[in-house]
Amino acid sequence: MRFTSKLAIAALASAMFAGGIAEAQEMKFFRIGTGGAGGTYFPIGGIIANAISNPPGSRECGKGGNCGVPGLVAMAQSTNASAHNVNAIQAGQMEAGLSGAATLHFAYNGIGKFKGNAKPDLRIIANLYPEDLHLVLPKGGKLSSVADLKGKRVGIAQAGSGTQIAVELILGDHGVNRDNIDEAELNNSQSAERIADGQLDAYFYAAGTPVAAMIQLDNTKGMELYSFTDAEVKQANKTVPYYIPSKIPAGTYAGVSYDVNTVAVSGILVTNAKQDDELIYQITKALWSDTARKLLDNGHAKGKVITKETALDGVAGIGVPLHPGAERFYKEAGLLK
Repeated sequence: MRFTSKLAIAALASAMFAGGIAEAQEMKFFRIGTGGAGGTYFPIGGIIANAISNPPGSRECGKGGNCGVPGLVAMAQSTNASAHNVNAIQAGQMEAGLSGAATLHFAYNGIGKFKGNAKPDLRIIANLYPEDLHLVLPKGGKLSSVADLKGKRVGIAQAGSGTQIAVELILGDHGVNRDNIDEAELNNSQSAERIADGQLDAYFYAAGTPVAAMIQLDNTKGMELYSFTDAEVKQANKTVPYYIPSKIPAGTYAGVSYDVNTVAVSGILVTNAKQDDELIYQITKALWSDTARKLLDNGHAKGKVITKETALDGVAGIGVPLHPGAERFYKEAGLLK
């Protein structure tokens, strides 16, 4: 049973047994779009959902309970990640979701693959963590350059994902495109399985390290990560400005004993401008509570770098407004003038 289902059932059970308390408190569901189960969005989204939830009948924050929003039941939903999430948030099919900064910028402004299809209602709640772009190869696999991918079987991430949007732009700089590769539109877990089975020569995926599907691949069949040259990193940053130079340290994956030069994009928690200001204020406050801090620190390696102090890092440069409810919290916290 998935985390989201367990959470919803637990919340409903709490409500039924709470009797009069549950009746006096309105239950509100809040859907958070994440990504595939083998990536980082899904577990991080689950932690956030847990942190901001406080179903009717739950123990109060001051009495040892969760410090989520009273009556709120948040649910992390597995999706095709960034592009899917911004579309769903704009359409009102989800209340919030995770997105890479580049996809968020393109979608809000209606440029790139979103040309003529702008998403003007997108609003930011918080910057979360950097997502490193992984170019995964089979154990012993080597590339002398990105251009060497021509003629190979390459996973370019699933359709509708922010990774795919960025990867196609980055590949294009090196003369690599759908006409000269055998592309596979797969999620992270599917791509890792294809590498393990010898059905792919390489695949791309942007996610916060360490990535569950890659840990499994590394521990079973083994893998290599392509280290981009300084020139390739510089060009990628020029083509997709929100992908900045980064490094995956040696040992992040047990079998990868060398530093990996790459680029990274910030993962952002996004909502719709039409979401109630007070609700988003309370959600933002709950996200940075002491109980949420414990959940983030213990729930995933990337959770430790999700902090209130970095919640606004790079946000102004994305060109997408903060939600007024989130803005109110950051002003009160002294993080925003």
